[in-house]
Amino acid sequence: MTIYNILTLPNKILRQKSAPVKNIDEEIKTILNNMAETMYDAPGIGLAAIQVGIRKRLVVIDCSRDADKKELIKLINPEILSKSDEENMYEEGCLSIPDISEEVRRSSICTIEYLDINGKKQKLKCEDLMATCIQHEIDHLNGKLFIDHISRLKREKIIRKFIKLSKQKLST
Repeated sequence: MTIYNILTLPNKILRQKSAPVKNIDEEIKTILNNMAETMYDAPGIGLAAIQVGIRKRLVVIDCSRDADKKELIKLINPEILSKSDEENMYEEGCLSIPDISEEVRRSSICTIEYLDINGKKQKLKCEDLMATCIQHEIDHLNGKLFIDHISRLKREKIIRKFIKLSKQKLST
């Protein structure tokens, strides 16, 4: 297994749209396995391929609270079919925006469709934390970040912070 480097703001790749996967082969399965290892190592509860510089519509998620009882889901070409009008607020963070968390309002229930690793179409109804996580990761596939759901002032402050940090890293 390989632990990938996770891209962070202000990397422009994070704002790119991911391409659909056309063929589920061993390379795609290996990428998903490596993404899962990277997510657990970080640690996080979700990871989109674009966060590791791979522009494919791939996501891994594990919202289980018990480290001994993993509930890993590998999603290929996930799409949101429907969202509830009812919303929840969750304190969201992101592996690509380390050490930052903000309250984000999202639909409390969503239904998604995706391909599993065998290429079989699946539907999944997600609620609460899982719904938030799914929406967060699918946003990544569409070039959006959770900070796009907060006030412009807070978002610009966070972006400025990460631009400054990246300049400091380059000068050292």
